[in-house]
Amino acid sequence: MKQKHNVKVEGLDIEFATGTLAGLASGAVTIRSGETELFVSATAASSLRPGQDFFPLTVDYREKFSAGGKFPGGYFKREGKPSEKEILTSRLCDRPLRPLFPKGFMNEVQVIGLLLSTDQLNEPDVLMVNAASAATLISDIPWNGPVGCVRVGQIDGEFVTNPNHDEMLDSDLDLIYVGSETEMLMIEGSAEFISDERFYEALQYGQQAIQPIIAAQKELAKLAGKEKKDFPLLVTPKEIVDFCEEHAAAGVKEALNCDSYTERKLAIETIAKETTTALEAKLGAENVKADDVARAFDEIQEKLYRQNILETGKRVDGRGAKDLRTISCETGVLPRVHGSAIFNRGETQALVISTLGTSRDTQDIDGLTGGATSKSFILHYNFPPFSTGEAGRFGFTGRREIGHGALAERSLLPILPPEDEFPYAIRVVSEVMSSNGSTSMASICGGCLSLMDAGVPITAPCAGISTGLVTEKDENGKITKSVLLTDILGAEDHFGDMDFKIAGTPDGITGFQLDLKITGLPFDITLEAIKQNRDARMKILAIMSEHMPESRKDLREHAPRIHTIKIAPEKIGALIGPGGKNIRRITEVSGAQVDINDEGQVLIFATDKESMDRAILEVDACTAEIEVGKTYRGIVRGVKDFGAFVECLPGKEGLVHISELADFRVNKTEDICKLGDEMVVKCIGVEKGKVRLSRKAALEEAKEAAEEAAPEAEATEEATAE
Repeated sequence: MKQKHNVKVEGLDIEFATGTLAGLASGAVTIRSGETELFVSATAASSLRPGQDFFPLTVDYREKFSAGGKFPGGYFKREGKPSEKEILTSRLCDRPLRPLFPKGFMNEVQVIGLLLSTDQLNEPDVLMVNAASAATLISDIPWNGPVGCVRVGQIDGEFVTNPNHDEMLDSDLDLIYVGSETEMLMIEGSAEFISDERFYEALQYGQQAIQPIIAAQKELAKLAGKEKKDFPLLVTPKEIVDFCEEHAAAGVKEALNCDSYTERKLAIETIAKETTTALEAKLGAENVKADDVARAFDEIQEKLYRQNILETGKRVDGRGAKDLRTISCETGVLPRVHGSAIFNRGETQALVISTLGTSRDTQDIDGLTGGATSKSFILHYNFPPFSTGEAGRFGFTGRREIGHGALAERSLLPILPPEDEFPYAIRVVSEVMSSNGSTSMASICGGCLSLMDAGVPITAPCAGISTGLVTEKDENGKITKSVLLTDILGAEDHFGDMDFKIAGTPDGITGFQLDLKITGLPFDITLEAIKQNRDARMKILAIMSEHMPESRKDLREHAPRIHTIKIAPEKIGALIGPGGKNIRRITEVSGAQVDINDEGQVLIFATDKESMDRAILEVDACTAEIEVGKTYRGIVRGVKDFGAFVECLPGKEGLVHISELADFRVNKTEDICKLGDEMVVKCIGVEKGKVRLSRKAALEEAKEAAEEAAPEAEATEEATAE
């Protein structure tokens, strides 16, 4: 789509355009790569809502089915609530935009992205971030951008910029990198056991790869950028800040020394109430706003938290900068479930449950923009209000829960065995019982233990931990002092500058996510954070391995068992039967589930041995061939003048000639049998696919067996009598 202004990104198949569409939006652009194209707008509210005391930035990305030439599913034929992928893309875009808005800017900003066209090769998530940056940059909204975003893959040991879906199949790295001209802002992704050193090199590669994208946005801003408006900044009155600091700082500092999160919270709330009462007495209740006092207390806590760490290296719970909280693990905590574990780290606690399912339990994905259309490993993360000691909305899955679940899921996926070796669908559910920092990392640790408890033969144990940061800057905004914090508390996340999560095994990194509150992360601090994170990860893995060195050898009692049978592809039809008749019958009589793929692999899922044995017997019967010399109990399916057709195995029959029906002359076949009768027969030959059966031979064989058994029976009777 050509607009009034079009700018191409040098060296990349990306083009920005603006000037024609959505003229009333503060900023609006289209972005294209291949035949994938998005529209993104950025708009700010002209005034604050009454009582507003936070910055309401909302980013919404939506995929239109028309972009792929499809109709939406369902009765209404209209796009409904956002999918998990749309939510994750929205979060991906929100996180690097947010820290670049001016402090005190509280006007609502809304960024909306619409997928207009998809070639099912070029993934739109990276395009959404770049277009949102461009739309905000050319708008009249105050913002300290632009930012650039690329996906970095690694194929055959070489880094690749923005690999498409086909290329990603060969990549062992999926890194989404977002940065400014000079520093990193946000990363997210997964890897197949990449080393710390190679991971750092990938970050440096990403920083270089985004430069042409940033340059193109600046060029677009020169062509179509609007003059930035002066929005009033929300600032807490100085007299209120000074009063609160004078009357409450000492009490808050003492409260911060409480070991318990709940004790700290209650102590500070008490001090805030006392300070508010004193302030109202001085200024008059009508001149004191609760929001101003709350912001003042937030500033006091932030100052004291950071000051204590920067000056003494000690944290509110007494730990040093690199110290972990106390960790404990427990597995097999629930009966009947397939796998369970509790992971505790300080006041953070996750109860994680694993469930093994069949191929029918895999999750379908619409695959509108390409890539996978189903997945057999699912991790769900739940964060109930009681986990923070509060009452709140329950039963609603928020964006944060979806994002944390996705991070844990992609971190654990690389350690799972190949599906051809362990053909189960797996669902892991992390129920956060208590939260005081890095519950997503606790979900990874607990999830790994839960999988091991379920008997999933993982390739290596996996753990995750978060690293925080506190910085001090000069008047030019340059960092002059910094302290990295291992295993951050919730307050250290809130008042600190960084939340850098990395998960991995002893062999390398499997998942990562970086969020910043400052406007960029220098690479020297990044390298140190990666090293510090690895040291902590190894300590956690040692604790986990001490509790559970390896996966259980056997599945839990109530987990489904799987038996694999390989049949010739030409026998698939016989096993399925006309209209699925045979498969349905096997399922009904055995209670097991039977799945067949195009290569002739038959998977039998059953929850008990009896069901499994019956299903195996039935499958063998459907796929076996009638063999010469074997005796069968069959059913008469046809009566002719010259003999009877007997079905020995499902769908397989042979002819018992009239001369083979008995050891005497038979005048009419009907004298011996009729349709539906059971008949014991022996296969006496197979010629050119035609099976010859004999009732006479089977009777003789039975008679001989009886004669052989008679002397033994007599001897037994005599011995008993004596």
